[in-house]
Amino acid sequence: MTFDFIIIGGGIAGASAAAHLSELGTVVLLEMEQALGYHASGRSAAMFEENYGPPSVVALNRASADHHHSANGGYLTPRGLMLVSGPGQEQHFVTHLKELQLDEITFREAQDLVPILNPKTVTHAGLHMLAQDLDTDRMIQDFAKVARAAGGSIVTRARVTAIHHTDHGWRVEAGGQTYQGAQLVNAAGAWVDEIAALAGVAPIGIQPRRRSMAQLPAPGGHDVTQWPMLMGVGETWYAKPDAGKLLVSPADEDLVQPHDAYADDMILAEGLARYEERVTTPVTRVESNWAGLRSFAPDGSLVLGPDPAKADFIWCAAQGGYGFQTAPAAARLLADLVGGRPSELDAPIRAALSPERLR
Repeated sequence: MTFDFIIIGGGIAGASAAAHLSELGTVVLLEMEQALGYHASGRSAAMFEENYGPPSVVALNRASADHHHSANGGYLTPRGLMLVSGPGQEQHFVTHLKELQLDEITFREAQDLVPILNPKTVTHAGLHMLAQDLDTDRMIQDFAKVARAAGGSIVTRARVTAIHHTDHGWRVEAGGQTYQGAQLVNAAGAWVDEIAALAGVAPIGIQPRRRSMAQLPAPGGHDVTQWPMLMGVGETWYAKPDAGKLLVSPADEDLVQPHDAYADDMILAEGLARYEERVTTPVTRVESNWAGLRSFAPDGSLVLGPDPAKADFIWCAAQGGYGFQTAPAAARLLADLVGGRPSELDAPIRAALSPERLR
């Protein structure tokens, strides 16, 4: 069977692209693992924070807000974001306070919300309650449902082994099957440059960067469910309540090769130590740990749209740590570009996201 679109990659990028491109034609999505969202998308501590990211990402965040709030009953639950700093970090604190549009609060106000904050090491705190948790699994599954309802196919355990450009588009060999398609969408996360190489398309210089996470029992037996997400100045660590436990990350960004990522014990220990500096309850047990790969273009913005040298090769790449919060608007933009439709995003933002900027 011949499809209008072959999408490679079953994370949030590929699933959202499948939903929106199914408005324009027939879609098949190929995922190399046994389920959607296996790699970075399934290992995300996803939040919706409109002010987080470079200007092009913030524009996508804001254009995605209505979907997050209202589609399928909404995907958001209240969380809040608290920034804490220590001695000697005052200048950085002021900068981040402004960037994230937080309000400075007193230590007592901060401690009322997070009782384990250490009065000896936390000198300043900022807060807003606009940041919200995202239901990541339901988002992926709902986008997949839209694609299937439009007649799209989603194929798992379909590792791509060969890609050929033909007179009629693309022929992709994956999982022992051959797929024909007019246009090829590269949504393969950390593997997008490898897919481009198979297709004979110049890479974009993707940079897969590891992000590690540790799951801790609720510190001191506290009920953490209403705590805001905590972030250290400079994003050198963060902690986020999750299902009655606490997720702590060193916010690492080590450049690695594409692989099924796992946490580095030393890096994780360093991040936990930075978290411990700001709290009164030491880490005595790590229940589990994992890592995902956040993939960036050299300039930190997403890469969305047809390749300038091969217009039927479409990039949906470099989501970095912003994939879930930008997905609704990013996928709409992709479909608008492919379908020749006007976009809700202005020209400078579209240019900042275009593959042409990297050529």
